[in-house]
Amino acid sequence: MNLELRHLKVVCAIAETGSVTKAASTLGLAQPALTAQLQRIERTLGGPLFERDRRGARPTALGELVLARARVLLPAMKGLQDEAARLAGAVDAPRRYRFGGVNSPILGRLVHRLAAEQPQAQITTYASWSVDELAQLVAGGRLDFALAGVCGDSTPPTESGLGWREVAVDPVGVLLPERHPMAGRDEVGLVDLGREQWVAAPGDGCFGDCFAAACARAGFTPRKVFETDIRAGFDLVEAGVAVALCQATFRPVAGLVTRRLAGSPLRWRLMLGWHPDSPAADVADLVLEAAVASYTDSLAAHPDYQAWLTRNPEFGVRLPAPVPPIPGTGVRTA
Repeated sequence: MNLELRHLKVVCAIAETGSVTKAASTLGLAQPALTAQLQRIERTLGGPLFERDRRGARPTALGELVLARARVLLPAMKGLQDEAARLAGAVDAPRRYRFGGVNSPILGRLVHRLAAEQPQAQITTYASWSVDELAQLVAGGRLDFALAGVCGDSTPPTESGLGWREVAVDPVGVLLPERHPMAGRDEVGLVDLGREQWVAAPGDGCFGDCFAAACARAGFTPRKVFETDIRAGFDLVEAGVAVALCQATFRPVAGLVTRRLAGSPLRWRLMLGWHPDSPAADVADLVLEAAVASYTDSLAAHPDYQAWLTRNPEFGVRLPAPVPPIPGTGVRTA
C-alpha cells in the first residue's frame, strides 16, 4: 500500500482526539473500519504508531515522527490547493462572480444588477448560515465574494486573510403580526417586548450575544428563542407564537409589519468580503459599488425608513470605512 495524504489525516485525527473511537466519529467512519485502516498504515510504515489502552491512544516514537511530517505536509497541500484554485480563477473567461450569502437582503438585487450590466458574466450563488464557512470558501478560491452581516461594530472573520468593506448599516427592527397590540406604533421599546417569545435564524455570528446584552440593558432576559428557517419564522410570527428581529429593509410580508426598536439598541452592518490576492480583488470596487446600489434600490419599498435615514445619517450607506489591517500580516483589508 502506498501512503497517501488521507492516511496522514487519519493519523492526525487519532492523535488530536486521543482515541480511535473518537477519531472515527470525527472522520465519519465506523470504528472497525478506522482500526483496520490504521493497521494497514502501520504495516506500510513498519511499526505501531500508537500505544493503545483503556486510557486512549498515545503516539509512539514512530508515531511522533509521522505526526511531525504530517503537520507540515497537510497544511502545505491545503495551501497548494487554495493557490491553484485562485490561479485557475484568474484565467477564467468570461468574468465569473461566485457569491456566498448569509441571509443577505440584497443578494438577489446584486445578481440582477450585475447580470444586466454584464450579460456574458457567469454568476453563481451559495447560501450558508455560517460566516466562517463562507470566509473559508472565499479564502480557498471556491467563492469570490461573501455578503454577511455583523452586529454593531463587530469585525467579520479575518483569520483567512479576507478584506471586508461595509455596504450599509441599519437599525434592527422587530417583525410583528398585524394584530399585535404594538403593531400600530412607529417604534417599539425593547423592554415592551420582554414577555414575548422570539424567532432567530441559525448562524455562528455574535448577534445572539448582542441581542442578549441589549435585553439585559433593557432589564429582562429573553424568553424562549425558536431557531428556525425564514419561512417557518414567518409562520410562527403570523400565528402569534413569537416575534422576530429583522433587518430594516426586510421585504414586506402580508399579515406582518416591521417596526423600529426605540433608540436603535441593535445595529446590523452588511459587509462585502473578498481575498486581496484573488482575481476578485480586481473587480472588488465594482462589486462594492453594485452592492451599495442594490441596497439603495431596496429602500424604494420602504419610504418611511428612507425618510428616517435622512434624519439619521449615521445609518444607511456611510463613507467607506476599511476594517483595520490584520495584526502581524501587513495585509490591509480595503
